[in-house]
Amino acid sequence: MKPLLKIMLILFCFFASTFFALKVSGLLSIDEIKAWLNAASQLNAYLVAFTVIGLLFLDLFIAVPTLTLILLAGYFLGAFVGGISAIIGMLLAGTAGYAISYKYGNKLFDKLVTNPAERADAIALFQKRGPVVILLSRATPILPEISACMAGMTKMSFKHFISYWLISTLPYALIAAYAGSISTVENPKPAIYTALGLTGFFWSCWWVFNKRAVKAKPV
Repeated sequence: MKPLLKIMLILFCFFASTFFALKVSGLLSIDEIKAWLNAASQLNAYLVAFTVIGLLFLDLFIAVPTLTLILLAGYFLGAFVGGISAIIGMLLAGTAGYAISYKYGNKLFDKLVTNPAERADAIALFQKRGPVVILLSRATPILPEISACMAGMTKMSFKHFISYWLISTLPYALIAAYAGSISTVENPKPAIYTALGLTGFFWSCWWVFNKRAVKAKPV
């Protein structure tokens, strides 16, 4: 368990450092993203969609406010186009994270976990718990990127990874985009309630999963 947590913690620190760096620098703030999307909407709806896709793909490398961005996509593009744009962006980010880690992640794995037996245990543990981690990764920022990288690093089959990723991503993106589409500056309640509801739902699922995992442990 410790080797797996060690790797996930290092990945978390990497993604978190990009978030704090952007926060301090003021780049990619929510207000700035709103301004970009507003400017793009004055020119062409396709430009808004490409901006949303690009920012969500960029989330693999630097942490961006994913849920807020999807809500804004729904607001500017409507529920369907906003949702599809969000799905494409998150699908690209997840696939790229998996592919990069699949090809190069073993080098990091070998350096951090030098014992072959511990490496095998860490891989086996993620193969067992990884599907749930991917499915519930939208509970918190950064965890989706970590789960995609861990799936590639531990050589989870792409078919299984992409299935879990889509199951997690599709409803999340469509619900958030719809909430954004029916929200206005005067009435932002649908977006606020949806953000709270989605976060609460995934955290509740995590709580249930952890409780069952503890009960399943041998005494």
